[in-house]
Amino acid sequence: MNAVSESVYHNFESGLEEFKAATSLTRQDKAQRLAGRIDLLCRTPKGLAHLYERSLDLEEAGFFENSAWARPEKQVPTLVKGTLMAGHPTSTFEIVSELRILAYAKGKQGKSALTKADAKAFLEEALVHNLEFAFDELTEETRSKLTPQERKKVVTHYKFLLDNADLGGIKAKLCEEIAMVIAQRPVVSRSVRKLIEAVYQKMDLDPADSVDQRLLYYVNAVYFPGPLAEAHTEATDYESAVAAADASALETEAESLGKYLHETGLTNPYLAVMLRHLLVHAPDLIPVLLNLNGKGKAEWKRYKDYVTELALEVFSMHNYHGIYGLKRMLERNLFSRRPVRAGLTNLKLIKIHPQVEKRVHKSIADPTGEISAKQYLLGALVAILGQPLGIGQGNNATCQSARGISMWAHHSPAKLINIITTVTTANNLIMRFENQDLESLKLGKGLVNKLDYALDAVSVILVPHLDKIYNEMMRRAAGRGEDPHKWANPALYGQWILTGFASAYNPVFNSVQDFNGFVRLFYASFHPEYNGGREMVYPNPIGLFITTSKGELLGFHAVSLLRVAENPEGGEMRAYFLNPNNEGRQDWGQGIKPNVFGHGERYGESSLPVDHFAARTYAYHFNPLYERARMNLVPDETVKEITRLAKESWGKAYTWSDIKKEW
Repeated sequence: MNAVSESVYHNFESGLEEFKAATSLTRQDKAQRLAGRIDLLCRTPKGLAHLYERSLDLEEAGFFENSAWARPEKQVPTLVKGTLMAGHPTSTFEIVSELRILAYAKGKQGKSALTKADAKAFLEEALVHNLEFAFDELTEETRSKLTPQERKKVVTHYKFLLDNADLGGIKAKLCEEIAMVIAQRPVVSRSVRKLIEAVYQKMDLDPADSVDQRLLYYVNAVYFPGPLAEAHTEATDYESAVAAADASALETEAESLGKYLHETGLTNPYLAVMLRHLLVHAPDLIPVLLNLNGKGKAEWKRYKDYVTELALEVFSMHNYHGIYGLKRMLERNLFSRRPVRAGLTNLKLIKIHPQVEKRVHKSIADPTGEISAKQYLLGALVAILGQPLGIGQGNNATCQSARGISMWAHHSPAKLINIITTVTTANNLIMRFENQDLESLKLGKGLVNKLDYALDAVSVILVPHLDKIYNEMMRRAAGRGEDPHKWANPALYGQWILTGFASAYNPVFNSVQDFNGFVRLFYASFHPEYNGGREMVYPNPIGLFITTSKGELLGFHAVSLLRVAENPEGGEMRAYFLNPNNEGRQDWGQGIKPNVFGHGERYGESSLPVDHFAARTYAYHFNPLYERARMNLVPDETVKEITRLAKESWGKAYTWSDIKKEW
């Protein structure tokens, strides 16, 4: 411990002694002062470990008396999140109380009537309801309400609980959580890997149990993905085993690795070792290892030499996360595009800017000196090009930037590569807005004051520049009497953004105008039953009102509507969209709960019944030459129900006007 840390511990101990010696008149004041010192200890794992060891001493001293935490046996796990969100001192009391409950769960004796079994059950349920804290993957609501200091405190606490509590009773929930994250095929897979690691290290799994069976499958996907990997768990030993294996053993191993890769999207060091070996010694097994479909096999056959050179330069046992992206790039036939091949070749040749290099290394959880920043960057780029819907904003207010990176990866990959090349070499970016060049290094701050680096390497280098440029576009377009997204979206994203723009929200009067016409135009634009059966060609930038589980307005959020189609599972018409915050545990109130799997979603998509999606939409782009003629086809009852949902939730924050608009 350094000198500062030492003083924090000393102040806590002296505060505890002062509290014990306090009279009835000074006791409350001493308790509050002690809570302040506890607050400081809550912010580091070592501090929490110290508080855990002293938690029963705090209970014995009466720290919890005359408070909501006086009787831990009566604490309600479902109320924990609200308490943690309340901030200090409430969150501080909650955290130290949970540390006390952890002590009971481990069999320690205190003055409370709480049993070991009840304490264990409480912690299991509290963890289940707060997994976002345990993995620092916060929901939009949580992110908007917690201060950075409180977020750090709560996240540190839940990581401590995850490392120290017995998690055996939450297997089913963990299994569901892993399935939910995997269904999104995220480019950054740290959260799901932490879940699987917790299962592997802390749980005894019974192969005869159905839930344990599924958890074992996820564990095997990461730690034992093939017979050789199971027999040689050390990467270097595995390398030797692969080199000595005969053709039959190699094919068996490749089939097993490929199956896990295809079904989970999860990669591992074994996969990289096998990939490098097969590229050189048995290239005919690459389609087996990557479990390629017909298009992917044809692409591999045609561009074998180019892909081999790229993969050998980028992937290794220390840099393997983009291998699923390589598989998907082949299946998307991206190597058939000459600008993509040329862009990747150019990127391999550039000299990376020192500041960009620092940012890239900050994005890597465990960087190794054996891998260069350029290799990490290329691996992340391959992942994004293969998984454009797996991009995420992390804990940053940069949904606009994440949406742009996803759009370009999907529909203009060469443009994305060119932007990356520019930023990587110059640590700068120029984009044009209304015939004026906007240079990122010359602009003021964007929406992000301090970037959360838990992103992929591409996002880490692009987002600071895109954020500032988009913010400047919005600033310049403000004050025109309309939503500035009307001009900023096509300027940032590109020519495929439709020229019409509809907004239900008038920023000048803080009012909602002609919501009836707004909904009708939405249906006439996107719903196959009212737009002539047309499918969407390009993603449409959509502005959403994000609401709490009670339907209260939280703020604005940027998503991309990808398609409106019938759910093959149940025949219900649904809106499928990219949600850059990668959330699977969402509740927007009124029964509006976005899903990420189980309703016809493709990997990376979120979905809602189309009326629920429309009820949270406030802005979209449309074709002004086509849709207006079909607005009257939309049933009145549909419009009325969507209007009711809107008015009774986010609509309470605005004045509503029935004045008709010319859409």
